[in-house]
Parts: sequence; C-alpha cells; structure tokens
Amino acid sequence: MKTDRSSFTHYFWRQFKQNKGAYASLYFLAFLMLIAILAPVIANDRPLLIKYQKSFFFPAFTFRHSYQIKNSQNDSTETIDLNNNSWNQFYFETVIWAPIRYSPWKSDFMNANFTGPFEKQKFLNPSGLILPIPLSCRHWLGTGQRGNDLLAGLIYGTRVSITVGFISMGIAAFIGLILGSLAGFFGDRTFISTRGEFWMVILGICAGWFYGIQIWKGILSKTFSNSFVTILFEAIFILSDLIVFIGLFTYIGKWISKLPFLKNKIYIPVDSIISRLIEILVSLPVFMLILSLTAILKPSILNVILIIGFTSWTVIARLTRAEMLRVRNQEYIQSARALGYSQLRILLRHALPNAISPAIVTISFGIANAILLESSLSFLGVGVPHDLVTWGSLLNDARGNYHAWWMVIFPGLMIFSTVTGFNLIGEGLRDAFDPKLKK
Repeated sequence: MKTDRSSFTHYFWRQFKQNKGAYASLYFLAFLMLIAILAPVIANDRPLLIKYQKSFFFPAFTFRHSYQIKNSQNDSTETIDLNNNSWNQFYFETVIWAPIRYSPWKSDFMNANFTGPFEKQKFLNPSGLILPIPLSCRHWLGTGQRGNDLLAGLIYGTRVSITVGFISMGIAAFIGLILGSLAGFFGDRTFISTRGEFWMVILGICAGWFYGIQIWKGILSKTFSNSFVTILFEAIFILSDLIVFIGLFTYIGKWISKLPFLKNKIYIPVDSIISRLIEILVSLPVFMLILSLTAILKPSILNVILIIGFTSWTVIARLTRAEMLRVRNQEYIQSARALGYSQLRILLRHALPNAISPAIVTISFGIANAILLESSLSFLGVGVPHDLVTWGSLLNDARGNYHAWWMVIFPGLMIFSTVTGFNLIGEGLRDAFDPKLKK
C-alpha cells in the first residue's frame, strides 16, 4: 500500500514531466553540472597521463609545480616544469591529453588577436616549424586577444556560474526560510522571551557577523585558493560560525535571565521587525546595491556569493511568511499544540514542510537571477578577480572588437540557455505544486 508521501512524490514527478520544457531543462542542468565537475578532465593544457623514463605521471591532477625525474643510467636528475606553456614540445613514451588541450588562462600566441573558429590556425611543432594546426589541437570556438581558448573558458565559466547560483541561493534560502517562518508562525504576540535572552541574541548576531563574516572571511581568503570546493567550505564555515555564536549567546542569555531585571517576560514583535526589514531591502535598487558593495570590497568570488545571497532572501521570506500565516491555523497544528509539543518542534516538523513549496519555486528562479547578476558583474569588471574566467568576462573581452563575433555569440548563448533552463524548471515546479492542476 502506498503511503501519502510516496503518492505525492509520484504525482509531483508525473506532473513535472508533463512540462516538456522543464523536463528537458533538468537534463540540460545535469549536463552543465557534469561539465562543471569534470572541467579539469575535459579542458586542460597539461597531459592527463604521461610515461617518461619508464615512470607514469599525472600532471593534470597534481598540485606540484615540477617533477624531479632521476635517470637510472647516469644518475642525473631532470626537472620538468609543470607550468610550462609548451607541453607540445616534449617527447613522451606515452601521453594522454584532455579532449580540449587548453586551459582558459593559458595563451596560445600562435593564434592570438582573435582567431575565429573557421579561420586558419597555426601550430608550432616540436621541431620549431609552423604548420597548420592538427585537429587535436584546434581551437574549435576560436580564441581571444591573448590566444586563450574560448571553449575552455566556457567550460570553466560553467563552474563559476553553477557555484555562484547554487551557493548564493542556498544562503538566501537559509535566511529567507528562517525569517519568513518566524514572522508568519509567531506573529507579533506569540513569541515570548526574557529580556536577557533577547538582548543576548542581538549581541550574538553582531558578534557572529563580526568574527564569522568579517575576520574569518579575511583569514580564509588568504589561507585557501579560489577553487570552488574551498569556496563552498568557506561559505559553510562562515554560516556555521554565525549559528554557533547565536546559539552560544542564547545559552548565556538563559543564565543571565535569572537576574531580577532581565528575567521579565516580553512579547517580541517578530512579524513587524522582519516585515520592516524586508520592506527596507525591497525599497533599495538591488543591482545598484550589489554593484556598490562589490566595488568597495576586495575582488573575490566569495564576496560576490555572499553579497548576492544576503540581498536575495526577501522574496523567499515573504512567500514563506504568507504560507505560514495560512498553515499555523490548520487543525494539525492545533492538535500538535494540544499534545504539548514545543513551538520549535511544531515549526520545524509540521508547519515548515507544508509551507515550503512556494519557496522552492522561487529558489529555482533565484538561481537564474544569481547567474545573471554574476555575469553582469563580470562583464562590468567589478567584484570578480580579473584572473578568473567567467562567461561575463569573456563577453567583456569582446568589447571594442566587434569583428570577433564568436566572443559574443557563444558566451551569450551559454548565459541565455542556462538562465532560460532554470526559469523553465521553476515553471515546472510551480505547475507540479499547483493543486488546481491535479486530476
């Protein structure tokens, strides 16, 4: 016998598949994520595997800068510089290359100054002769001004866009769901706290912001590189630090609430406070606010993620609040209160799961908006480091060089197709959650 949960899952998936555009976009998103994960294997100027002096090496998967290879015949040591731009000039016993033999930050000076995908391309062989480029080394989508391969740039730009979209909206969803749930569930006359707990929570938020987001962000940005695994770790670490500070100060607030003045009970107008905060942020021009903050702060992809995340939660909070206002008066919530469940348990286990559907749809649209914001900032040259290749930075390279049509068409198509795909997925989720369409 099927449970209600499995029945809903079956209905949801069947309803989602009826939207052909959303269903196809889901496969397109999976393809983009696969490209983002396998980017170093798909496009790399270093060989994936080489056999040299009867030993096997994996230059594309090492963090070392050089190999020290000992010659067994004369006991001499040969040094191979892994940052060498001329891997094609080496002779190896066995070599396996990536399908695209270029990294986006490496320059091919033989094909610099915007070489088109259909133009003649040159190749310098190990003997020093300039020949027509072989198919295995061809720049299939053309090159930029420095000879950087456009296709490799699009592949690595996918990592940036997917990372910014998912992590920034993860932060926005975390903030929006919490604040929207608190505002809708407790209202203005339900959330009761002591003065000590209330003021200690405020101090915990301030301390978590200062130590977690200001000091630790600076330390982590100097300690770790710009790889996207470390960026994800940094974002999780900063949010965890903020939560720990709030929890610690809340615990301290319970102890100091035993003092005569601080133990008095007060009603906290949670709904009014959060609603006024949302109205303030909504009244501001979001793009101009993001543009100003990224221009002031140090160029960093982590800063861009945090800024987009902390300015994109308002829509999620408003929708969650509206749903929570409806859910909190349902019979099953009243039954849970009658059974003596705590307010936190009712909120997290019964109310929020039944009020999260509109937020999930909004998150999908928000990911598309975050990708568009990051591409806009990269195009303007603000916020994102100059050595980081993104779709927006590739478009920026085409400014003033209108004859290089491939530098405009292909990055533009990637941005358009990705944003459209997420929007179609959002429409599919909205249709799947809509009870009016249930037959």
